[in-house]
Amino acid sequence: MEMTRRESLALAGLLALGACAGPHPGMAGAGGASLDALARRSGRRFGTALGMGRAGHVEGAFADPRYRAVVEAECGLIVPENELKWQWTRPSMTAFDFAALDRIVAYAEAQRMRLRGHTLFWLPEKWYPAWLVRQDFGPRPAVVAAGLLTQHVTTVCRRYGKRIRSYDVVNEAVQPETGRIRDTVMTRAMGGEALLDLMFHTARAEAPHAQLVYNDYMSWERGTEDETHIAGVLKLLEGFRKRGTPVDALGIQSHIRLLKDLPVADVVRESEGPWRRFLDEVVAMGYELVVTEFDVNDRKAPDDIAARDRMVADYARAYLDVMLSYRQLGDVLAWGMADRYSWLTGFDPRPDRSIKRGTPYDSDYRPKPLREAIAAAFAGAASRHA
Repeated sequence: MEMTRRESLALAGLLALGACAGPHPGMAGAGGASLDALARRSGRRFGTALGMGRAGHVEGAFADPRYRAVVEAECGLIVPENELKWQWTRPSMTAFDFAALDRIVAYAEAQRMRLRGHTLFWLPEKWYPAWLVRQDFGPRPAVVAAGLLTQHVTTVCRRYGKRIRSYDVVNEAVQPETGRIRDTVMTRAMGGEALLDLMFHTARAEAPHAQLVYNDYMSWERGTEDETHIAGVLKLLEGFRKRGTPVDALGIQSHIRLLKDLPVADVVRESEGPWRRFLDEVVAMGYELVVTEFDVNDRKAPDDIAARDRMVADYARAYLDVMLSYRQLGDVLAWGMADRYSWLTGFDPRPDRSIKRGTPYDSDYRPKPLREAIAAAFAGAASRHA
């Protein structure tokens, strides 16, 4: 597949900046195709999160022309990393601030990229703006909380209309340790199921064109907490269907983890069977799947860069091959395209304190074996519409 005009322009920008010491990103795959072009062959799209760093500042990945050149060469889909979350959009109960999100939306439209919305509500209380945690809901807490959520969904969906085609309506509602809906000031005010149902019904009414997604971070690595989390998500999805809640898809964040000092083949062998049983149950309920936040935590991978990159790539390829074997899987989004701006390095640091290498490009914008693994997985994927 030939490169598009936008990909060619992005390539020219990369070459002009001298950002790539190795092959150009769009040339590393089959026939010089971008990751998005390869994904589209099977009826999918590939994209990435894009963010601005600190609230109120234009910095970080969005401000870096080298980073944007990689995004423009590889991606057909953008999701704001933080700029739709309440910490950014809701400075107070009565005020909205869309300045940062508007810039990302304008950029995506200028590049003719599609948009996802992440997220209309992130349920863990530690991610609420301070005013919401302190909010006095008065003698009729359910009414006040419902009004606040309805206002939020209505305001966002009406502002962006058909420009946003898919929303993570609710993010991370299940407490991993218990499998139950999280206990927060909002769920105490109106009840967990009532809160979730209101969010999805309101989003359907305001954005009938959009794919409505429940998004969570279940992991295919096996452990007691993982099993409890997965069971809780299945119970939640079953409840949505029983109550007629309009949820179209399960968003699987896919922050996959190399947390065991074992050969990749052994880890995959341990994980694949139970993970497929989980996915089989989800799609049997009629849900589509979205990989919403893909990257690889290489905490237990070797210090040697070449060995680490190979392990990350092999692990990612095995995971993506499983996911792409489901025709119900639609879009695939990386949670960042280059290690320079990845959240992973500061999260759960490696013992050697080195930069984590869990995105497709290194800190100098050179494609890594992980990029090749993603390309190969897309190239070998069966069509969604077969």
